Amino acid sequence: MTDPDIAGPDADAIEAARKLFAGPVTFLKSAPALKFLPDPDAPEIAFAGRSNVGKSSLLNALTGRTTLARTSNTPGRTQELNFFDVGEPLRFRLVDMPGYGFAEAPKDVVRKWAFLVNDYLRGRAVLKRVLVLVDCRHGLKPVDREIMAMLDKAAVSYQLVFTKGDKIKPTELDAVVAATAEEAKRHPAAHPEILPTSAEKGWGIPELRAAVVAAVSA
Repeated sequence: MTDPDIAGPDADAIEAARKLFAGPVTFLKSAPALKFLPDPDAPEIAFAGRSNVGKSSLLNALTGRTTLARTSNTPGRTQELNFFDVGEPLRFRLVDMPGYGFAEAPKDVVRKWAFLVNDYLRGRAVLKRVLVLVDCRHGLKPVDREIMAMLDKAAVSYQLVFTKGDKIKPTELDAVVAATAEEAKRHPAAHPEILPTSAEKGWGIPELRAAVVAAVSA
């Protein structure tokens, strides 16, 4: 499902990441505006994606918790930047971002979210990588490509992560991952490896944990 020339994490890296995520993971704060961001005293990994792509479910699966991040069938539930501390003493932070693309909220509120997300992504010095989540059933949409172009322009490293990998046939998943990997090669800030996952089945979660730890350590 990934380029054979790209080496995935080894067993030691996967186990080290599992142990780290099995330790303390705690909610720190929500930031409705840049002035409420926590002090930039730890590396950060941000999760971005269209509304209802499954960010909260993936965060819960990644951390082995069931209620760390709120899940909802209502697109646009996450309206702020939510920060979570991982590790003790603090090793890094996960950042759950508002979904983009559409949301059941007034347009002025959606516009405010967009400015918050864009300003955070372009100006956060401790941001190590953005994980851009994509529903494997739909593949890249124009709004995903807009985010990718913005991250390219800002020289912010990002990696594409497919969600809901259990919802399509394995051959279809292989095909969409291969096609997306080819497209990602044309984006200078994109990590070459595409990570297919399923929060429901646990597929790809160990590899995603290892990728997060590797990005933090880079």
